[in-house]
Amino acid sequence: METQKTQVVIVGGGPNGITLANYMGMYGIQTVVLEASEEILPYPRAVGMDDEAMRVLQGAGLADEAIKDMIRNVPLRYYNARGVCFAEVKPKTAQYGWPMRNIFMQQLTEATMREGLQRFDNVDLRLGHTMESISQTDDRVTLEVTDNTGKAYTLEADFVVASDGARSEVRKQLEIGYTGITHEAKWVVVDAANDKLNAPYTALHADPSRPFVCIYLPYQYRRWEFMLFPHENEEEMCQEEVIRKLIRGHIGDDVDDLDIVRIRAYTHNSRVADTFTKGRVMLCGDAAHITPPWAGQGLNSGLRDVVNIAWKVAAAAKGRIPVSVLNTYDQERRGHATDLIALADNMGAVLGMTNPILAGIRDWIFKASDSVDNLREHLVEFKFKPKAHITKGIVHHEADEIYPDSLVGQLFIQPDVETADGSREKFDEVQGPWFSVIGFRTNPLANVSEENKAFWAGLDTRYIQVNRSKSGFSYHERLQAEGVVSVEDVDHTLEDWFTAARDKIVIVRPDRFVAAICSPSRLNEALDALRKQLS
Repeated sequence: METQKTQVVIVGGGPNGITLANYMGMYGIQTVVLEASEEILPYPRAVGMDDEAMRVLQGAGLADEAIKDMIRNVPLRYYNARGVCFAEVKPKTAQYGWPMRNIFMQQLTEATMREGLQRFDNVDLRLGHTMESISQTDDRVTLEVTDNTGKAYTLEADFVVASDGARSEVRKQLEIGYTGITHEAKWVVVDAANDKLNAPYTALHADPSRPFVCIYLPYQYRRWEFMLFPHENEEEMCQEEVIRKLIRGHIGDDVDDLDIVRIRAYTHNSRVADTFTKGRVMLCGDAAHITPPWAGQGLNSGLRDVVNIAWKVAAAAKGRIPVSVLNTYDQERRGHATDLIALADNMGAVLGMTNPILAGIRDWIFKASDSVDNLREHLVEFKFKPKAHITKGIVHHEADEIYPDSLVGQLFIQPDVETADGSREKFDEVQGPWFSVIGFRTNPLANVSEENKAFWAGLDTRYIQVNRSKSGFSYHERLQAEGVVSVEDVDHTLEDWFTAARDKIVIVRPDRFVAAICSPSRLNEALDALRKQLS
């Protein structure tokens, strides 16, 4: 049986696996993607992408194309038992460079992601190839694979990432537990084309007689989701005539014009793998954690996994960091993924109340909260979504005590900046794909030791000085610091961030999390601490 070798194998060619493959292509890592299906499923599945996920796509060079098929800034409305909107999420901020709520259809975005792979000769997408078994030693992972003709072959890799879904065969064969619960209530999901309903938002209807969801999608599509009761027969409820009757109760005879694309009943799960890493294998997306859909964070959580994994696997594959650093993936991602599952569980409990008395109490509480400004803002700006905060891992906290509001370990902002030639760019494009050391009105390279220069050059670290807008002698004579990239803070956003940070230097990781904040005099100390963690 033929044996092939590569640096990285990605098992699963869904959105997470293909996004990771684009990163591997960008980083120059020889990669094979194994996907059992030969075609992209032709209907919507995941439908919501947040600003953090869009930023992940940006890092892989996919965002500008992907967002062409998305509806930006789509509101999210909650309706009570009487059909009255009692809360609306309508965020307008874009601190990470993208709108916070973007509605898309997964099959279109997946096609864009796969087209992105055509840029890279070092990535091989193998459709119709199924992983049969996996084993590993200290220095390699071995997979037995069957191709789309039934021929078997062996694939050896330095690292494997499993993005093969909630039923992950990789996770099962490595005997990694998947702890959590299966929710009792099932929901039937209906995707319909030729939609004409004038409701350009996502609506969660907390109607105790039958909770349901109505989601406005691109290109005249709409999703309907209906809760099933324990006494109802799943097969009968998934019949098209039954579904049309349910929809007719909300839109009347317009249901006759709808083209029903698919009907499928789902059981919701809340589960987390016992570990996200085992040796040289990492679990990603639903293989690592699965959440009910109510917070719209399933795919978004998976893409957060991708951007955490990508730079670490690439650096390890290049021999720049030890394999042991990959264990920080579990350390850094587990808490946030679990928090988002808890949020979805709580939202589902609020939406899925079928007791009219309890539903009435819920509606009264939300009506009361609407009169309190800070609570209203909390809802409108989606501030109840837990933020990722890395307290342990590849971060350097100067203080012995880690404060909850510390900017270290949080996502760095992404405003627009002006470059030396006057062009306006998103700041991540200036930072590049690896680490960056950014100084506000100070040259971050000035005090870096030769030892640190050598180590961080090995990680293609970029040094950037941020100046105030129009602080040079003229539009064409901008301030230029020696040996670094110089940009201007055109919207005053970075100055506000550094003011809040109370220091002038920030070290940003490739996944855009803040690794350290320090003064110029303490920069070597911070670089030393991070270098120790990466060595």
